[in-house]
Amino acid sequence: MLSYFKVNAVYQIFSLLILLILVRLPVYLVGLPQLIPELQWMLVGEQINKGFVMYSEIWDNTAPLSALVYAGLDGLFGRSQIVYQVAALTFASIQVIYFNVMINNRDVLSKRNYIPGLIYLLFLNISFDCCTLSPVLMATTFVLMSFGTLVRQISRLQSTDEVFEIGFLIGIASLFYPPACIFILWAMASLVLFSGANIRQYSLAIFGFLFPLLLTALYFYLDGTYSAFYRNFVSSVFQIRQYNLNDFKSLLLTLIIPFSLGILGFLRLVNTFGFNNFQVRCQQVMMLWAIAGVVSIGLMPFLAPMQFIIFVPALAFFTINFFNSFKKQWLAELIFLGVFGTVLLIHYQAVYSTGNNSFEQLKNLKLSEKSDVKIKNKKVLVLGNGMEEYKNNYAATPYLNWNLAKYELENLDNYDNVISILRNFEKDSPDIIIDKVNLAPKLFKRIPALERRYKLVEKGVYRRV
Repeated sequence: MLSYFKVNAVYQIFSLLILLILVRLPVYLVGLPQLIPELQWMLVGEQINKGFVMYSEIWDNTAPLSALVYAGLDGLFGRSQIVYQVAALTFASIQVIYFNVMINNRDVLSKRNYIPGLIYLLFLNISFDCCTLSPVLMATTFVLMSFGTLVRQISRLQSTDEVFEIGFLIGIASLFYPPACIFILWAMASLVLFSGANIRQYSLAIFGFLFPLLLTALYFYLDGTYSAFYRNFVSSVFQIRQYNLNDFKSLLLTLIIPFSLGILGFLRLVNTFGFNNFQVRCQQVMMLWAIAGVVSIGLMPFLAPMQFIIFVPALAFFTINFFNSFKKQWLAELIFLGVFGTVLLIHYQAVYSTGNNSFEQLKNLKLSEKSDVKIKNKKVLVLGNGMEEYKNNYAATPYLNWNLAKYELENLDNYDNVISILRNFEKDSPDIIIDKVNLAPKLFKRIPALERRYKLVEKGVYRRV
């Protein structure tokens, strides 16, 4: 397979696209498990299309541009998992092609071929959750484009005002996926160390990064919802974490191959000679990318292989050098085929596996197929963690994200919270309240008007009368 993609011909772009589709086709045919975050993104898009304002009338920490994309998909296609998969395939295709073409056109490596795209393609399929339209997938597209612009700056003797574009693209990426904001530090460090930029150009890059962020903040300020924007989005980036030991275990098993190959490639690179100064600088920039990725882990809202897509460009870059370092090409080919097969096995087993095994992926993020509450096509409010009840129903009230909602719903001794809850119920009353934390009795005691509207039909389930 490596020897095939070593041929430097334009038709290889189509070969990469066909291979990407073939790799994902088996999981598309059997049907991907739906994830809790995926359903949450769909509900956000659905609520926006109903006319509710993000953050003030929809309490969720999905980034603004991601929410806008989800709203657009919902407006065109409704709540569809297939549409998310097709959109994710589109973003993946753009990244694979851009990464390979950029490396070839800029002579980042010693030889031009399509192995970079092949490695990138493989690492984008380390787990089935990478096949959905996640914020990190969309954000990585723009950070990768900023790398392409940065490479152009490094290849010149002196930087130009294109550095604004670097900061701007990272700012856009941050509005898709907040942890991507760490990469402005990567960009600034790269410009300082490997380009001839001056202070004005550093300032221009920082302004480019801040420009889309400030425009977004200004929009919510003029809309009168800045406080909700800050509380439910900005501050939540540093507060909300949903880590689970089981997710961590499956995560390590999934990521061990790409990270091991990336580290081995980096170590081989240290002892390899024959690169020109520009290529060495590009290698150092990618090393800084990997460091920025490690720092961004602390801002990840939950643990899943999809969150580590931000590492794929750096891991693919160093893995290329690992396979290029073999003198015996048949050995490199054999090792790659083994890696390719193992990665696909990990990818497919999470979809095709029916039993409970120690390698089953993302058990805590998969949407449970079984729910104790049999309700369909109703407006529902869930008090507590879990999204299963929303699968065949609609969200009501702003309290979509329990991690954000509980600060108001559980603090009923605050008079302002009580008034806010009542207003939210009056504006968008749920047909069903599903109480998983035994909060409804206290809520009804504080707000008798709600108690008169709802009747207990079974344990933890209240129906509007």
